[in-house]
Amino acid sequence: MLLRQTFLLLALIVAVVPAQAQIGRRFPSEKRVVADPVTGTPLTFLTTQPHGDSKIYPSHPQWTADGQWLVFRSARVKGEAMAVNEASGDIVQVTEGGYDGMLNLAQSGGNRLYFLRPDKGGAPKAMQAIEVDLDRVFADSQAGRMKPAASYQRVIGVLPPELEAVGDNALDADGQWFCFRITGKAYAAAHLPAGTKIEPPFGPRGMGAGPHAIGKINVKTGEIRHVVSVPFQIGHIQSNLWNPGELVFSWETGGKSPQRTWTVRGDGSGLRPLYPEAPYEWVTHEAVIGKDEVAFALMGHRAIPGVADPGRAAGTGVEGANPGQDAAWGDAGTREKPTGLAIVNLRSREVSLVGQTPSGSGLWHVHGSPDGRFAVGDDFSRSLYLIDRRTHEMMLLTTGHKATARDHVHPTFSPDGRKIEIQSAMLAADGREMNICIVPVPQAWLDRRP
Repeated sequence: MLLRQTFLLLALIVAVVPAQAQIGRRFPSEKRVVADPVTGTPLTFLTTQPHGDSKIYPSHPQWTADGQWLVFRSARVKGEAMAVNEASGDIVQVTEGGYDGMLNLAQSGGNRLYFLRPDKGGAPKAMQAIEVDLDRVFADSQAGRMKPAASYQRVIGVLPPELEAVGDNALDADGQWFCFRITGKAYAAAHLPAGTKIEPPFGPRGMGAGPHAIGKINVKTGEIRHVVSVPFQIGHIQSNLWNPGELVFSWETGGKSPQRTWTVRGDGSGLRPLYPEAPYEWVTHEAVIGKDEVAFALMGHRAIPGVADPGRAAGTGVEGANPGQDAAWGDAGTREKPTGLAIVNLRSREVSLVGQTPSGSGLWHVHGSPDGRFAVGDDFSRSLYLIDRRTHEMMLLTTGHKATARDHVHPTFSPDGRKIEIQSAMLAADGREMNICIVPVPQAWLDRRP
């Protein structure tokens, strides 16, 4: 009898464990409003527990197409993504089987999620492109009648191993093409013009060498096409969410690049530097913020050689806590030249500086409201600044997010331009674990004449 009971218990454990890790699993609301201790801004924390939360990278959509859910990364279920309902605070697991790199949310035609993941059981380095029907996940999760993961997750196609595709990717504005980074050097080189000089590593991190490429897969048919090859290492890829067939991407070196920002059409035409930078400029963290505009940071985080200014070099007063202080990067990123939150027009190519902190690291990760009214940026101290683009007035929205945090604040405006999502370690007992947080644009600023 005891042996039979033991077998029954083991069978029950086996049956329960997969269900706990299943897509659609629900977690109770953790939603909590906290007043910023310095500015008084009401901060809505949508997660508050130390579960390894982090937001999608700020260059990509954070909200689902209906504006009700925010998707984020979490260790609540290892290797899976979550969504939190902004109104109720309910948390739902939205992937099963893992994902690699970026999470991409469609912005029209229903709530859908796209990502890459290894083709388990397939050829080494082959990757699956996956589409998740979030509307069905949310509905069935709410009703408590979840089906197997294959009922919600569709394999669009398999990217062959010679591409060596990785998780830097972006969904085109019309939702038809899913673009991805190709690290297979033989494949990328075969699509370069004859005689192209391949770039070597750049900077002390030994990164930046090429060639790399961008490819795309049709989300309906699974057709795979080559977009462009370049002679350097590609970093972040993002789409212009207002203009189908337009991409922005970076030359990634782990720090200062010879030419950080690039743009290209989805058919491979029009490849050019987005902002042609000078050797003394440290350009980083570009983000498409509107149909014709891209925001980026011209960093002013390093001390001018021969001028004592340790506060500006460190930003937080803690040497080594932030990147770019290594002398091997040269003299780029000082304030001998103009720095700050810059915005470049994709059509006219004109650039404007809309704001900069008077001291410290300067603005670092930047974004802007789609209506063109506001810009936002964080700094090395993890403080968040709002800028009125018309008047150039700047205000501190929130601070105290702990420079010891596991990652940076990474602000992203909501589509309606009325709030900003960040990730914050303000509530972390260990000073490192981060949570998902919504920061409102002050009503007085919203009421201003556009």
